[in-house]
Amino acid sequence: MSTFEFPIRVYIEDTDAGGIVYYVNYFKFMERARTEWMRSFGFGKTSIFAEDMMFVVHSVSADYKSPARLDDQLIATSRVIKSGAAYFTVEQQILCDGKLLCSGEAKIVCVDRETMTPRAIPKQIKDRVFV
Repeated sequence: MSTFEFPIRVYIEDTDAGGIVYYVNYFKFMERARTEWMRSFGFGKTSIFAEDMMFVVHSVSADYKSPARLDDQLIATSRVIKSGAAYFTVEQQILCDGKLLCSGEAKIVCVDRETMTPRAIPKQIKDRVFV
């Protein structure tokens, strides 16, 4: 499956007092990359909500290797590594100048917006995104 890349600049609000990216912000960077990745296939939040569904994070992990700093230009990647009827797992990386700073995985579940119970991922999404 192909890898999506999304550029991110580190701003002052992303850092601690020492100018180092605060650890939880890597999850925000990964979320932005996943959102833009889905949008690149035509599945933005509006179209997904119109189908009375949502994608929610079931679980997430991160492995920190090296810090990002104020003004760094990062690349956040997303790549599906596993999928089932109602979920998919995304492998993600945060890189700076080709150096791996953080890697992680997120298990994402498709749920009905009203009941918040799992539902099958629509075929049109699977056919375009999970190839």
